Amino acid sequence: MSTQKQVPGGRPPRLAPGDVLRLGLLGITTRRMRAVLSALGISIGIATMIVVVGIPASSQRDLMNQLSALGTNLLRAEPVPDRDPPVLLPEDSVAMVDRIGPVETVSAVANTHVMVRRSDVMDRYDTSGLTTLAARPDLLHVVNGRVREGRFLDDGTARLPTAVLGYVAASRLGFATVDPAQPPQVFIGERWFTVIGVLDPLPIAPDLDRSVLVGWEAARDLLGFDGHPTVVYVRAREDALEDVRAVLPATLNPQLPGMVQVSRPSDALAAKRATESTFSALFLGLAAVALLVGGIGVANTMVISVLERRREIGLRRALGANRGQIRVQFLTESVLLSVLGGAAGALLGVLATAGYAGYQGWPPTIPVTSVAGGIGGALLVGMVAGVYPSIRAARLTPTDALAAP
Repeated sequence: MSTQKQVPGGRPPRLAPGDVLRLGLLGITTRRMRAVLSALGISIGIATMIVVVGIPASSQRDLMNQLSALGTNLLRAEPVPDRDPPVLLPEDSVAMVDRIGPVETVSAVANTHVMVRRSDVMDRYDTSGLTTLAARPDLLHVVNGRVREGRFLDDGTARLPTAVLGYVAASRLGFATVDPAQPPQVFIGERWFTVIGVLDPLPIAPDLDRSVLVGWEAARDLLGFDGHPTVVYVRAREDALEDVRAVLPATLNPQLPGMVQVSRPSDALAAKRATESTFSALFLGLAAVALLVGGIGVANTMVISVLERRREIGLRRALGANRGQIRVQFLTESVLLSVLGGAAGALLGVLATAGYAGYQGWPPTIPVTSVAGGIGGALLVGMVAGVYPSIRAARLTPTDALAAP
């Protein structure tokens, strides 16, 4: 630290930013252990803030993924049943719905009204309660389905006499596995279809569990399917789900929208939104407590620092430093102490959150706002915590400060 010389007029020179920074670091570098312990206090506070935000956020993301798997943004549209003549959806229903802005994905199935049997020697009316549906290759993605055995229909197999069995349908037909070398066959209508896959249970579309799925084009060419879908599955943005539900009937049947019924949003969506709101309130409360604890620790450290360094303050005042420069010195030291502690705490909090989330098998979720807010909060805490100690230091007169024990 260099001494300050009086300039003409009796006013001390203004401190350059570099000088202010060096003065702020002076107390930190000369009392390293105390600085480390003080920074540790703010580090723990910021790390706690990030952990209490990050770990619940990771748990929340895992919960949201599970709720999303239940179809929180899935809608099901179909004609009103038991009408004479029956209500038919347009053949281009999927394309019409896909033009709705908030719609993310859409697919459809259609009842071919063709019987399915294990073999051609069985009673033609013994269908085991199963339905033959024409399906599009993207159906599995829309309904969050998974293939248990084999594979699903694609653009190639959708044109061939191939079939995929729902979980219940596979059990009733007696096909638990699919051997690619010797795939089983089922008799649909008056043709044999090769089974290429078996699905896992579909909790959001249980009607597909009791179905035998064939390709859309194969159903047209081989089963006399007329091309009109009977159920349209729609996934839309959750924030616009109600709006999409409101326009679906008019989109699918502009002349008679009242003849189209649309499922209401899943109860899981309401649970998901309530969970998000609850977690958000919890985050804010815990973060505020952590920052308050850290701020009290820094303020306490700076007050003690002022008491211990009264001789230094008196010497600087005697050499020409004014009260404003003393205030700036201690305020800068408080801010630097908090920012250094905040940066270390942010790193510690990120590592702890990622480690715990990985241990629990959750997707690590560390909101950028929590890290930025932690460091920004440390800066604010340092400024607030340093105000009183800096004012107290500036009020000391040179004689009182030098006479201090």
